[in-house]
Amino acid sequence: MRLKSIFTNSFGILFSRITGLGRDVLMASALGASVWSDMFFVAFKLPNLFRRIFAEGAFTQAFMPSFVASRQKGVFATAIFLRFLLFLGAFSLLVTLFPEPITKALAWGWEWEQIGLTAPLTAINFWYLDLIFIVSFLATLLQYKEHFATTAMSTALLNIAMIAALLLYMKEDPSIVAYALSIAVVAGGILQVAAHLIAIKQLNLQRILIGGWKYRNQKNVEEEKKHFNKLFLPSIWGNSTPQISAFVDTILATFLISGSVSYLFYANRVFQLPLAVIAIATATALFPAISKAIKNHQETKAYENLDKAFWLLAFLLTFSTLGGILLAEPIIWLLFERGKFTEVQTAETVSVLQMYMIGLLPFGLAKLFSLFLYATHRHLKAAKISLYSLITSVSGSLILMHPMGASGLALAGSIGGWVLFILTVREVGPDRFYAILWSKKLFYLLLATALLALLLLYLNGWLTGLIR
Repeated sequence: MRLKSIFTNSFGILFSRITGLGRDVLMASALGASVWSDMFFVAFKLPNLFRRIFAEGAFTQAFMPSFVASRQKGVFATAIFLRFLLFLGAFSLLVTLFPEPITKALAWGWEWEQIGLTAPLTAINFWYLDLIFIVSFLATLLQYKEHFATTAMSTALLNIAMIAALLLYMKEDPSIVAYALSIAVVAGGILQVAAHLIAIKQLNLQRILIGGWKYRNQKNVEEEKKHFNKLFLPSIWGNSTPQISAFVDTILATFLISGSVSYLFYANRVFQLPLAVIAIATATALFPAISKAIKNHQETKAYENLDKAFWLLAFLLTFSTLGGILLAEPIIWLLFERGKFTEVQTAETVSVLQMYMIGLLPFGLAKLFSLFLYATHRHLKAAKISLYSLITSVSGSLILMHPMGASGLALAGSIGGWVLFILTVREVGPDRFYAILWSKKLFYLLLATALLALLLLYLNGWLTGLIR
């Protein structure tokens, strides 16, 4: 198992997530869980959805196998890059000219007056989508050379730009804060692109793109492009269930009480920290190695990596789940309860966080096992599994949103996560899963979980007594 790559990736993501939490703390203080915070989160939702989809490996897992197999890597990479950039540029221009329909699609439950206020924010934020595609494309080239640090840490640049905007404008009217944050999103994207271009230059990878542009009309890569086309949409869909589920939840939350969109956002930010630092970092670091091992018919080596990574994730994600559920109130109080973020809003966010954390373990392990589906070009199978998971999640959301509010939306997402994990394991092979699971490590995991639960119950009582 590539421990160095995993730890490098984890450290970079951890640094980015810490700056992200710092940003969220300032945002909660400046906007609370209010109408303007809801409007900014809706405007940021679609580009942020694609940021998560691209940054967390969906594009890479479609592009990497095709890139590895291509005999004309530069021409193939350039062709894919130009196609996507032209499409996204045209789409962003369309949203800039007609932002109201897109905003309404993101917030069905809002009146047109609120849509009108949110639409300019949507138009600004949407240009981040083009920038994050460029980042993701360059990141895939870097990952091919097993360079992970730049990509892992680059989100910190986005967070730093938004923190700077908050520090400059947090005492202004909330509407001004929302506009400042939107402009900072685009500025952060430009910084991310610049960081990746520097890394590309340092590794001399620009020759791939220069050569690809030079010979784009002389080399035929139609077969590679057709192969990529078959993989792309299933890969994006199959890899993005948590993000698409959260996106749908945001739309449904606009039908609930004011602040519901914000409760989901703040709780999901905490939930995403262990998911990204532990599960996504591990999967991102392992995928190039597993893809190459499968291509070279070294399946034993690939499954050895799976075994080691499984137990690393099982211990860390289980402990994180316990901490997130049992210490939810102290965590939310420490991070967000200040300024315009009240005790009532803390209680609502705590409930949402606890429901999200139920899905941490299955989402993380599904991310790991799905690597084998993508490495063996079973993208369509992964997409079908994700579709079943998403149907479960959305159906659960529609059933639970009225009796449980925003917490019901989070719980439905977690149920969908368990469906995703079970079906992914069944497709990879239950025998392989049971061979990994039936180990003395399982006893150690159960024992450690029981002891940690007792410790955290005591710690929660003590901390709650201090803060309340």
